[in-house]
Amino acid sequence: MTDKKNHKHITEANQILISLGLPRAQQNERSALCLLALLNLTPRKRWALAENPLMGITPIMAWAREYYQKEYAPNTRETVRRQTMHQFVEAGIALYNPDQPDRPVNSPKALYQIEPATLELLRDFGAKAWREKPAIPGLLKCPYKSMYYKSGFLA
Repeated sequence: MTDKKNHKHITEANQILISLGLPRAQQNERSALCLLALLNLTPRKRWALAENPLMGITPIMAWAREYYQKEYAPNTRETVRRQTMHQFVEAGIALYNPDQPDRPVNSPKALYQIEPATLELLRDFGAKAWREKPAIPGLLKCPYKSMYYKSGFLA
């Protein structure tokens, strides 16, 4: 059942992706849902209660279906991996296989997790602290880092 609350979190997650300076190709519903899944931010949960579960691509897609009624065909796993999760890792907002960094790249057991500093930042979304956050050490490797500052997000 889709309601305004569902759409609100998706819209907010997309606003976050824009604020973080991710490229336009990641400023969409698919990426917003992936971010919400990595935070286990179900429709009625507040941002302050965001979590950091380990999740694979198929569980992320199942999560989106269960909580936001977004159905993804099984053959979209690669799109989710290559067009969203890879960029999240490159941007420094998600970790790849943090539980087992030596896991083979082509492993079907690949997992993602929200980066700890990003989790802390996003728990403040919507609060005064959101607008007052300093630079995030975990995002220093981010190729889009200068955009964080240009947007005023990490001023």
